[in-house]
Amino acid sequence: MLKGVADTTQNTSRNVKDLFNLSGRVAIVTGGSIGLGRQIAEGLAEMGANLVLCARKQERCQQAAEEFQQLGVRTLALGCDVKNPADIQAVVDAAFSQFGQIDVLVNNAGISWGAPVEEMRLEDWNKVIETNLTGTFLCAQAVGKVMIKQGRGKIINIASVAGLGGAPPALPAIGYHASKGGVISFTKDLACKWATHNIQVNAIAPGWFPTHMSSRVLEHNRELFLSQIPLDRFGNEHDLKGAAVFLASDASDYVTGHVLVVDGGQSAW
Repeated sequence: MLKGVADTTQNTSRNVKDLFNLSGRVAIVTGGSIGLGRQIAEGLAEMGANLVLCARKQERCQQAAEEFQQLGVRTLALGCDVKNPADIQAVVDAAFSQFGQIDVLVNNAGISWGAPVEEMRLEDWNKVIETNLTGTFLCAQAVGKVMIKQGRGKIINIASVAGLGGAPPALPAIGYHASKGGVISFTKDLACKWATHNIQVNAIAPGWFPTHMSSRVLEHNRELFLSQIPLDRFGNEHDLKGAAVFLASDASDYVTGHVLVVDGGQSAW
């Protein structure tokens, strides 16, 4: 140890099961009723976290919330457009009123729009950026105010391997790529800004997972995409759970500003 530097490490031993245990924690998952958001929400619930699910279609959230209650956790289903600050604040207020704390925020809500760059309409570009990037900022800002008062919190932003680089012309979704690149930079900067509040901010960058949003693209490009994935398969309904639980739990207390890539090795080429 360097002279004059205090040793602040903790010698208290904790069982690894305790480090991953989320019992009693409260997690807000945007877009948590279907697709990757639902998979993540299920993983958190399986480890004991109470859930606040929010999306534009509240009825989908309600259905998912009722199913997750079978895991023995408490749930709350709310309607929310992440482009609307008032909607977001209503979710935060309802979550805090119901549970008295917010431990985890998963910024998962997102959309895509396919069009050649030279033809993409400004309104479609704005819709993608406002949902994927500005929505992530607005949710983090609103929930962060609660976490700062608590002196702790975990924020998990769902980025994408699309945010790590470019893509061939066959994938004309420049707004999506730009938004996810922005989410990655936002994650790193917010991690630096809020480390002093004991808030860990990380991102997950999934590769190709069959979802309602990606199904058409995968259907038309299946063999091409598989040839670019060393594990030679797409992500399944369980592949994001472990990553989400790790970043939501005490097991990741010394991890912040990190982008955890879950892509079957696609970005390792």
